[in-house]
Amino acid sequence: MLQTEAQYRQVIQLCKEVFQKKNKDYGTAWRILRLPSITDQIYIKAQRIRTLQELQTQRVAEGVIPEFMGIINYCVMALIQLELADSDQMEVPVDELMALYDRQVSNVMALLFAKNHDYGEAWREMRVSSMTDIILMKLLRTKQIEDNQGQTLISEGVDANYMDMINYAVFCLIKLEVVETSVPR
Repeated sequence: MLQTEAQYRQVIQLCKEVFQKKNKDYGTAWRILRLPSITDQIYIKAQRIRTLQELQTQRVAEGVIPEFMGIINYCVMALIQLELADSDQMEVPVDELMALYDRQVSNVMALLFAKNHDYGEAWREMRVSSMTDIILMKLLRTKQIEDNQGQTLISEGVDANYMDMINYAVFCLIKLEVVETSVPR
């Protein structure tokens, strides 16, 4: 579990750095997006990953690693949008935005460690392609919940699906060896 926590934090740090740089370039223009639009952006990224996995060739230089990072950051944006649902504030100051990012990631990590304990790190035996498929399935579930105006009979809401997608994308990046595999001492 120590190795997973260290690797998880390294992946999140890389994603956060990209998020901060994009914020510097674009500000929080993404605040204009409704949740289904963010879900569709995540879907585009996940579908591209699956296509690249199946074709094993690509015509655009950006590979699957930036796409998984994009999934993580778009899911964090969606969770922030949910938290700021009652606010029409378009531009979020950087310090406030980074605090929101950290809070969402902290919630997601808590979920990861609870589930990882119960599942015994089963994700380490999974294929990246299987986790990609699970992300796509969770996207289709999210779209269905959105189409049902957020109403579910027995299932978790969109927030839980975004959180699971973040965790699966982090697992994929760990398996793709984007971060160190040794436990820091």
